[in-house]
Order: sequence, then C-alpha cells, then structure tokens
Amino acid sequence: MHIEPGVVSSAKIVLSYATAVSAFGLAGKLALDSIRQNGGIGSLLARSVITTALVLGFFQFLPHHPVGVSEVHLILGSTLLLIFGPGAAAIGLAAGLLMQGMLFAPADLPQYGMNVTTVLVPLWGISRLANRIVPAGTAYVDLDYRQALSLSMAYQGGIVAWVAFWVLYGQGFGAATMASIGTFGLAYMSVVLIEPVIDLAVLAGAKAGRRLTMGSLFNIRLHQPA
Repeated sequence: MHIEPGVVSSAKIVLSYATAVSAFGLAGKLALDSIRQNGGIGSLLARSVITTALVLGFFQFLPHHPVGVSEVHLILGSTLLLIFGPGAAAIGLAAGLLMQGMLFAPADLPQYGMNVTTVLVPLWGISRLANRIVPAGTAYVDLDYRQALSLSMAYQGGIVAWVAFWVLYGQGFGAATMASIGTFGLAYMSVVLIEPVIDLAVLAGAKAGRRLTMGSLFNIRLHQPA
C-alpha cells in the first residue's frame, strides 16, 4: 500500500499533510477512548509499543510484492484491532510505518502523509464497524468467520480505495493508470482470503491461552463483552 515516489508530485503532495492531520485526529480519538475504556494510559502505551514492533515487522519482513501502482502488504490491521484495541492499533500503524521509513526506506518518508492516511482512516472505519456487527454480549474471541471477513474486507477495501485516490490525484484518469489500479486492487483483495483465517487463528490462540491474554497488554474486549 506504499505510494511510490513520484506518483504524486511535490506540488500536489501538500494535500497529504491535511489528510494526515485528519487521520491523526481519528487516531487520537481512538487513543482517548482506549484510555477511558481499556486500562488507562499506561496500558495504552504498553500495547502501543507491542503494536509498533509488530507493524514494523509486518512491513519489513512479511512477504510484500509490487503489483500495479503499489505494493501488496499483509498489514493485519483487523488483527491488531481485535487483539490490542483500536487505539493501540492506530498508534502502532502510524509509528511502525514511520520507523520503517526512517530505518529501512528513507525514500518513502515524503509519502508518509499519504501512507499513514491510507492505513489509519480504514482502521477507524472498522473500529466503528466492529461496534455494529459484533453484539455487545460477544467477546472478540468468539467472533465467527463472517464477522472476521467483514472487518477484513472493509479494511482492505479502504486501503485499496485510498491508494486509488492518491494515484488518480497524482496521475489522472488515463487508461494505463486505471488498468494498473485494477491490477493492484485485485491483488490486494486477495489478502481478504488470508486475513480472516489469521484473525480466527489468533483469536483461538488467545481463547486457549486465556490466563495469559486477559491482562492490560491486550484489548479488554478480547475476553469481555462490552
């Protein structure tokens, strides 16, 4: 989902600063909600350190391949949200993406505003979706495949939509650009076939290891209904 250098010119890239500010605002709202509902600021900070390390590993070490206008990554945004909560997931995505650019891919840093918008806004969206499709009496460890698939589809679909927006904003509506976006979108949505299975496997592990995953290092909704 990285926007490649040159896709959006320096003259146009200023829009990404505005969208990034908005994305950080949504992340801040998720973080404040987490502080109130999920163990306070100390718990949020501890979970955010874990999610940052995980995101850095996801971006750097999991398989990722250039397809069409961007790269296909297994970001596992819905997994992070379910296990560690929306606030920690948002902080981890933003910080992990920044660290990946600073440590391994400095050429990506000018595109950070676009990339962080691309991963944070869909995360905020699925945090709202989870509140609607997961009944208040259901702990996350008891999610079914349909619910996990809905969250994954929404997250990956949001990423594809934002990548398409940035490419069209930077390159226009040419036939080659549209074809490249289509190729990327089809490849990226294949992640939807994998991510729900990973979500359910991780949730099953959390359920089996209940005594280890009920503390402040995990999302309170993991084992407790709302």
